[in-house]
Amino acid sequence: MISFIQKISAWLMFRPFLLLVFLINLGGTIYGYIWYGWQLKITEPKFLIFVPDSPTASLFFTIVLGLWLIGKRSSLFEALAFVTLIKYGLWAVVMNLLTLAETGSIGWLGWMLVVSHLAMAMQAVLYIDHYRFGWLAAAAAAIWTLHDVVIDYVFGQMPIYGSLDAYTAQIGYFTFWLSIACIAFSYVVVHMNKPHSVSVDHS
Repeated sequence: MISFIQKISAWLMFRPFLLLVFLINLGGTIYGYIWYGWQLKITEPKFLIFVPDSPTASLFFTIVLGLWLIGKRSSLFEALAFVTLIKYGLWAVVMNLLTLAETGSIGWLGWMLVVSHLAMAMQAVLYIDHYRFGWLAAAAAAIWTLHDVVIDYVFGQMPIYGSLDAYTAQIGYFTFWLSIACIAFSYVVVHMNKPHSVSVDHS
């Protein structure tokens, strides 16, 4: 079983596959920013960076993948990608399922968002053996993540789900503790993985 897991872990760094994951994340990032376009148009400029949460998370991971492809790494972006991919991946899945419970339907677009955001969280975990960030980078990711919660739920910049407006307080509470859980998970990764150079299989 351990040997099988090790083979999967190594295959994830196979250059053609890594390039494919990079391109998928790049496309998803671009689409995500376009999807948020209407909300960004009504957002004050000082809050713009904090509104498109999911595409920014995938942007962090796209940067990580791009660096890995050229044999480089950034502990800060790896920590940011790990925490935010899991947080916003799971968050969007929960929000869409709550919308389904509230309205009875989310349509094909809603189900596409469920699948794509679940994949965001899953890929963060799949690459867990390959992150090499330390306590400082994890702390920076924690500050970013918790600051974003404050901007979203104190300053009212959270992604807009009209059918869930009545549950903003509860969603904010859930989001805070989801953030804490993801940050705690990042410290597990710090403990698990020791820093070393990235190794991409070019064969």
